[in-house]
Amino acid sequence: MKPQPLSSTNMSWSLSISTPPPKNLLTGSNGNQDPQFLTIKSSKWSIDPTSTGLQRQPKQELSRILRTEAAIKAIEQKANSKKYNNLWPKAVLEALDDAMKENQWESALKIFELLRKQHWYEPRTKTYTKLLMMLGKCRQPEEGSLLFEVLLSDGLKPTVDVYTALVGAYGKSGQLDKAFSVVDEMKAISECKPDVYTYSVLISCCIKLHRFELIRGVLAEMSYLGIECSAVTYNTIIDGYGKAKMFEEMENTLTDMIESGSSVPDLFTFNSIIGAYGRSGLIDKMEKWYTEFQLMGLRQDIKTFNILIKSYGKAGMYGKMRSVLEFMEKRFFAPSIVTHNIVIETFGKAGDIKTMEEYFSKLKHLGIKPTTVTYCSLVSAYSKAGHIKKVDSILRQVENSDVILDTPFFNCVICAYGRAGDVEKDVKVVSGNGREKMQAGQHHLCYHDSSLQCTRND
Repeated sequence: MKPQPLSSTNMSWSLSISTPPPKNLLTGSNGNQDPQFLTIKSSKWSIDPTSTGLQRQPKQELSRILRTEAAIKAIEQKANSKKYNNLWPKAVLEALDDAMKENQWESALKIFELLRKQHWYEPRTKTYTKLLMMLGKCRQPEEGSLLFEVLLSDGLKPTVDVYTALVGAYGKSGQLDKAFSVVDEMKAISECKPDVYTYSVLISCCIKLHRFELIRGVLAEMSYLGIECSAVTYNTIIDGYGKAKMFEEMENTLTDMIESGSSVPDLFTFNSIIGAYGRSGLIDKMEKWYTEFQLMGLRQDIKTFNILIKSYGKAGMYGKMRSVLEFMEKRFFAPSIVTHNIVIETFGKAGDIKTMEEYFSKLKHLGIKPTTVTYCSLVSAYSKAGHIKKVDSILRQVENSDVILDTPFFNCVICAYGRAGDVEKDVKVVSGNGREKMQAGQHHLCYHDSSLQCTRND
């Protein structure tokens, strides 16, 4: 079947390009996102060499970004012309893959439109599944619905994975009614019955929207259809209840998990439950469940220790914080940058500048690179303590490092100078990064009043 063209008249997927890419860059390299504790996903900052704004990026990372963006834009430009219908497959497919991984949904759909025009194009449900998953992450349910119609026009039969991705696209965007309708539609198709993964996605959407009252009904339907919960399903529910401080429901779900016989608690379960109690300051319950999971044979990882350290720090139990750090050292668990950031932030918020500086020095002595989170914690602590000259020192360190800066860092610096009443430096920071603010897209610079507290909300 000849593919139907995607145009602004029938799909509303047109996109204008303002910056021409380099001619010879048609491939991009992919970078893995580290889902570590307290990490931040941010657009990269770049400025004019004559600007006085604060900026640093590793050359290798900047090169990767430029190659990827150039590859996407080079292919995307060709999508605006009707004559490019026999392009090199590798270039088009890699550009599409890069756009999806970067969640650039407009570019991805434009490149996909170009892909469908190629003589060698063969429709595949796997491509549609990936696009639908991306659109779900980008909260674009309408585009997902249109894409599903295009799949049908390409002569493809939707698979369970396609339907599940569509469930996610609706659910993550807050359209739970449509998500449930898709599941009902699946139940009427013999070869596309919803499976445990479909229901896990649906439950995850309910939890993210705080529609906990719907979970019981979904579980009852799964039981009626003979679909057993997987460890992922149980962990999704446990983690959701924990973050909502619904501790009784959380523990009941853990009991159901253990009694099911088909799923057993794992490290994710361990960390979710002690993290839930730790975040709420229920230290006794956190310690009780830490011991319980140890008796089940589960062993802690670096994230477990980070949860303990942060929980003890938040509760002001600094002695126990140090005990965890000593235990890690004895058991040869090397503290990560996340661990150091938690400790530095904790002592900084407590106003213990001396201890904070000791751990910062230790971090550098171990050869661990500070991150923007590290520097933000230092700036915040110095600002609250009235050590504005030390804020100046931090900025000089940043200027001589290759740390990738983000908007929360600049907001923190602006807040610090605002609190100190140094309007001149405040204006310098803002004006030096105004252009980058427009480029960043995902974040916003905010000029803080001096009365506001300088913190990160990660």
